Order: sequence, then C-alpha cells, then structure tokens
Amino acid sequence: MNAYNIVLKYEDRSGGSSGKTIKVEATNIAGAVGRAVREFVKGLDRKQRFDANKGLHIEAVRVTDEDAGTPEAPEKANEATA
Repeated sequence: MNAYNIVLKYEDRSGGSSGKTIKVEATNIAGAVGRAVREFVKGLDRKQRFDANKGLHIEAVRVTDEDAGTPEAPEKANEATA
C-alpha cells in the first residue's frame, strides 16, 4: 500500500477558502482520492456540501516509504465540479 496526502479545498459562501488535508493509504492514486473525498464530504453539513459541489479542488501527493514526512513531486487531479 502507498500513502498519499490529499488536499481538498472549496470556496465557502462567506468568500473564504475552506479545506482539509487527509492522509490516506491505498494501492493507487484513484483509490486514495476516492477515500479522501468520501471522508471529507461526510464531515460537511448541508450548506457546506452545496458549496463544495460547485467546485472541489483536489491535490494528491504520494508520500515515500523511506521519508514518511517528505512527499514526492505533486500529482494534481483535475478540478472536479459536480
């Protein structure tokens, strides 16, 4: 399993940017992003989910095994809008 740091951000209705960094273990980057998004959305209330559905910015960085705190080069996913 690989470790990934997933950064999820969205524009809040108050005009500020809200977000969270989640560390996930998965076999590939797609699985890591899916797990992180599900975990992130579960923690939002109804209004925050609506704001996040307008545009969610996702950044995924793989964490190497020998340097658990130092990530590799960032792998960015496209900005998702639903």
